[in-house]
Amino acid sequence: MVMSLKRDMQIEDLRDHPEELVMSLRKLLARGANVTPDPKRLGYYEVQSGARVYYINISPNTGRILLLATWPTQDETERAEDAA
Repeated sequence: MVMSLKRDMQIEDLRDHPEELVMSLRKLLARGANVTPDPKRLGYYEVQSGARVYYINISPNTGRILLLATWPTQDETERAEDAA
């Protein structure tokens, strides 16, 4: 599923992630991102970029996006382990 959101979207970072990650998520959503809905929680999604996964919630009432977590993709993790 591809999701594309408005340029003026508000992303609230609940865990004080580095600003570069928040900006990266904003750009990703603005140009259209592959998202996977969380089957257990309505309005929650995994957004995958090349090397990262973002876990977000989109409020159905306000449209506000909450960045809840982010982690490296499985491929990126395996590469880091191989390099060690």
